[in-house]
Amino acid sequence: MKTNLVEVQDLARTFEVSAPWLNRVIERKPRQFVHAVDGVSFDIARGRTLALVGESGCGKSTVARLLVGLYGPTRGTVRFDGQDTRAVFASAGARALHRRMQMIFQDPFASLNPRWRVLDIVAEPLREHALVQGGAAIEARVGELLQSVGLAAADAQKFPHQFSGGQRQRISIARALATQPEFLVCDEPTSALDVSVQAQVLNIMKDLQQRRGLTYLFISHNLAVVRHVADEVGVMYLGRLVEVAPKADLFARPRHPYTRMLLDAIPDIRMSGRARTPVQGEVPNPLSPPSGCSFHPRCPHANERCRGERPQQLMLHGIRIACHAVEEGRL
Repeated sequence: MKTNLVEVQDLARTFEVSAPWLNRVIERKPRQFVHAVDGVSFDIARGRTLALVGESGCGKSTVARLLVGLYGPTRGTVRFDGQDTRAVFASAGARALHRRMQMIFQDPFASLNPRWRVLDIVAEPLREHALVQGGAAIEARVGELLQSVGLAAADAQKFPHQFSGGQRQRISIARALATQPEFLVCDEPTSALDVSVQAQVLNIMKDLQQRRGLTYLFISHNLAVVRHVADEVGVMYLGRLVEVAPKADLFARPRHPYTRMLLDAIPDIRMSGRARTPVQGEVPNPLSPPSGCSFHPRCPHANERCRGERPQQLMLHGIRIACHAVEEGRL
């Protein structure tokens, strides 16, 4: 039996996006809130990869920041190795927990300090957590980390502007690995890279996972990337998880209408003749989401129940899904 390293239960985060107080008084407008994440639950077993996919603005990156403590949850819990992270982040044990979980950000051009040499960038977590003492020892450790991601030890003396996008992302991965974490949150780490460079970075991450037993939360909107790296896939729509399934099941037999739409949008390069339905409509305004199932304005299978009642996540044949049509056998 695989044990869960990360357990997320009913996680929610609300942001206030109101106009300034004086504007609201003059224009008689109420305060406005957006539910960026709304009741998300999932588990990640040790050494496994869960991928979160969905259109831009569905809340994937907010989930990532909630897991590593950059945001505090409005509701719900995140448990890491049995510990409630919200309580730990507020205590003296926060530093030890941060050491065990790290994050790789989306844009390698923005996540590295342009004024620092690579040596200082990768060595920062080593110094912050007092993992290595002495300049020579730190330089040697940084060289090992750079070599583990396919760079040369001599690259430590260069500045970020001297590297390509793919090489910068490797530096970001080396920095994340400096504390020897167990859990990596990867927020679209390859979306800013060319396809050939994406493959190199993904292969490095897969190799590191096998050698070090790492656990990943991998966030992406690229289903081809997800198919390569994930063990389980969670599909998000407007702040909620609509389907969570093993990768093979999700790609072979997608059940939720939104998951089907996403997969139908992938070009059929094998020309199999499979009927395809392009993604219809647009994501609703998150400030005023639809009643009932948030996907019902775009769903060809929606009925009155879908328009009025919000579906709850159910376990069905080993797959967690939130859809009235699937529950009632209409799909």
